[in-house]
Parts: sequence; C-alpha cells; structure tokens
Amino acid sequence: MNQMISISPTYLLYYVPLIISISLVFGATRHEDMQMILKHSFYTARWITGFMAIIFVILLLINWMI
Repeated sequence: MNQMISISPTYLLYYVPLIISISLVFGATRHEDMQMILKHSFYTARWITGFMAIIFVILLLINWMI
C-alpha cells in the first residue's frame, strides 16, 4: 500500500516570505547597490527554488518506485 505523508497546502505559503527574506539578506551581504542586491536576490531565489524542485522530483520518483 502506497502511503504518503500529507500536509496542508497552506504550509507552502511560508515559502514565499522565507525565500524573499533569505535572498535579500544574501544579496545584501554581497553588494551595496540596491539594483545589484535585487538582481542577486532574484538569481538566488531562482537557484534555491530550482534546487528544491529537483529534490521534490527525486523524492516523488522514489516514492513512486516503492
């Protein structure tokens, strides 16, 4: 029997402010110019989101194979 732990989709709403704050702080520690901070923050947010999506797909495939 395939059993999956389910959580409320509203927990995904925590992702948005968390990724924004992490990206902005990371960008601000690297640059002083606001335009560069925002540019670096966008790339960081995109990288973290892509990494999390890849891990999600891997875990989904593992769950499907079991």
